[in-house]
Amino acid sequence: MKQFFLVAAISSTVLLLSNCGPSKKAGTASVPVPKMTYETNLQAVIADKCAPCHIPSKGGNKRAYDNFANVKSDIDEIIRRIDLNPADRGFMPFRKPAKLNDSTINLFKQWRTDGLMEK
Repeated sequence: MKQFFLVAAISSTVLLLSNCGPSKKAGTASVPVPKMTYETNLQAVIADKCAPCHIPSKGGNKRAYDNFANVKSDIDEIIRRIDLNPADRGFMPFRKPAKLNDSTINLFKQWRTDGLMEK
């Protein structure tokens, strides 16, 4: 009989401890960061920073970046060129004295990392 109580006590303890884990406090759960999209995060930046050269409606005659398909297909080249220094050949934005700020460049890089979503 003592063995029965001993086995029951050990089994109960194992069951209770197997369900133990770190406590979760209310409000501390991580909130997923929304992925970047062309329409939400890049479209306005491109319209502002790449105009007029790459925006046909503003008189641009270079590859049009006012649409998702062109930006998506050229993203690697866009990032390569905006990452260059102003003195480097191929630097963009052309005819601008300074490089885009790091946060703007990182928008393009993060969009690529997030999967190049349109909406």
